[in-house]
Amino acid sequence: MSDFHFMEKAIELALNNVLTKQGGPFGAIVVKDGKIIGMGKNEVTTTNDPTAHAEVQAIRDACRFLNDFQLTDCEIYTSCEPCPMCIGAIYWARPKAVYYACTKQDAAKIGFDDQFIYDQLSLPFENRKIQMKKIFPTNGDLPFRTWENANDKVEY
Repeated sequence: MSDFHFMEKAIELALNNVLTKQGGPFGAIVVKDGKIIGMGKNEVTTTNDPTAHAEVQAIRDACRFLNDFQLTDCEIYTSCEPCPMCIGAIYWARPKAVYYACTKQDAAKIGFDDQFIYDQLSLPFENRKIQMKKIFPTNGDLPFRTWENANDKVEY
């Protein structure tokens, strides 16, 4: 199957999501060795989960299928250029490529503008809209020190 076919599948998921009123106009699939191993659609409003974006849902689905936390040698096809959260999830999942149809500018035109998040990330903590303040109790780094010294950890 071609890249074009896989992109059509992601777009079909997005369109069906709008037509069935299940969520926003976003769909994504994960492909490995020419086969779809994960699918996701935007389910933010139906699940009351702000992280339930199509790419995140597709990554979760594919990782369950592979029984692995990484998408080695996989490709993600998504109906729209990923938002900052999804970009982070994609980098953690480590696929080899991401392909998208619509751009973040296209999404902004219909009310899905993530530019404010990009802008916030570039600001010092004290200038961000949402307060972020360090609170460090006596053993605040104990989990980190324990992880660092563990001999049986699974690194990722």
